Amino acid sequence: MIPRYAPDDMAALFSDTARFSLWLEVELLATEAQAALGVVPAEEAATCRAKAPVVDEVFVADVLAREKVTDHDVAAFVDVVQDRIGGPSGAHIHYGLTSSDVVDTALCATLTKAADVLLTDLDAFVAALKSRALELLRVPVTGRTHGMHAEPTTFGAKFALWALQADRDRRRLRAARESIAVGKLSGAVGTYSNIDPAVEARVCAALGLTPVPATQVISRDRHAEYLAACASIGATIELMCTEIRHLARSELGEAEEPFGAGQKGSSAMPHKRNPILSERLCGLARLLRGYLGAGLEDVALWHERDISHSSVERVALPDASMLTCYMLRKATGLAAGLVVHADRALRNLTEGSLGLVFSQSVLLALVSTGGMTRDGAYRIVQRAARQAWAEQRPFRDVLEWDPEVSLTTDQLDDAFDLSRALRNVDRFADALVSL
Repeated sequence: MIPRYAPDDMAALFSDTARFSLWLEVELLATEAQAALGVVPAEEAATCRAKAPVVDEVFVADVLAREKVTDHDVAAFVDVVQDRIGGPSGAHIHYGLTSSDVVDTALCATLTKAADVLLTDLDAFVAALKSRALELLRVPVTGRTHGMHAEPTTFGAKFALWALQADRDRRRLRAARESIAVGKLSGAVGTYSNIDPAVEARVCAALGLTPVPATQVISRDRHAEYLAACASIGATIELMCTEIRHLARSELGEAEEPFGAGQKGSSAMPHKRNPILSERLCGLARLLRGYLGAGLEDVALWHERDISHSSVERVALPDASMLTCYMLRKATGLAAGLVVHADRALRNLTEGSLGLVFSQSVLLALVSTGGMTRDGAYRIVQRAARQAWAEQRPFRDVLEWDPEVSLTTDQLDDAFDLSRALRNVDRFADALVSL
């Protein structure tokens, strides 16, 4: 991932030093477990731990140099580790293991840590959305369907629905974390032919992982589930950002991204305040969906394994983790700092819609008090609405002059009462109580 979208703490989890450190820990834990079973002399396992190399830039460089000879990353790693420890103790490193025992177990441990970071970020995102939902619960705005005026809603309702969806993402990520927090040290095709299952149990317990049956590799539906959780988070952020982009359009002006001192919206047009962050996050959500597609294709491997998944995962899993982390943090700031222009929103709702957002209320009033059929009332209201829009006259004025509209002034007042239309918005707040 390019540094622009790679938060330092998440990027560190996928660095070469972090990866090789985990590989080394798996190897040492396995050697110690073998010693506990009497397979490896206890003093040799202790020497391996005592003489284990420090995984630093020099170590990484040595492994990469060795890989140019072996053309196999794990073999190169083992060669360097054994050389640093020295004989005869070093010979017991990687005893009874295959490469995927080390790589897959370490990768799952890394993804578990990444999921924990993302869950913390999700907590902050949900909290920000919930806070804005409660703050803006009764701030009216035009509800739109198909991009057209529909009926009144509130900014708080929008934020509440985003918060509830983000909470569902949180549950999906928790489930994915559980699925990926697993390990295997069961040999070449997963049958424990040259290693005792007790070794796997001890190593996984030390790493906070659950041992699972496997072939040579851990089943890739687990990794796909993790990528699906990331993609779902991206989709939720994209949903919010798409709405912000629409509300920020010059014709609406109902919401605006925070704009810092010294910030420039355009190199050419000083008046511009473009929703650039929302646009950026919408674009990055596309990448997350792409990584999910690749992850799903990794599920079907040949027989007990091939390595068609390996090259994909070296890119997709770190990048998806870093992008999701970046997006969550940026989206949290955006949600918390979004500028809501309540006066403009109210003006668009009332004057801008000419009152047409109350057409259903008028329809129902005609049916309930005028003794009309629904279809008959619908056609009267529809005709009046088209006239109001064509003539750019207030919808209520047209209705008051229509001889077929038999509603009193009080009945029209009730039909056009904004507070009545929004009288049940507390239900959105009630839904947030458990978050």
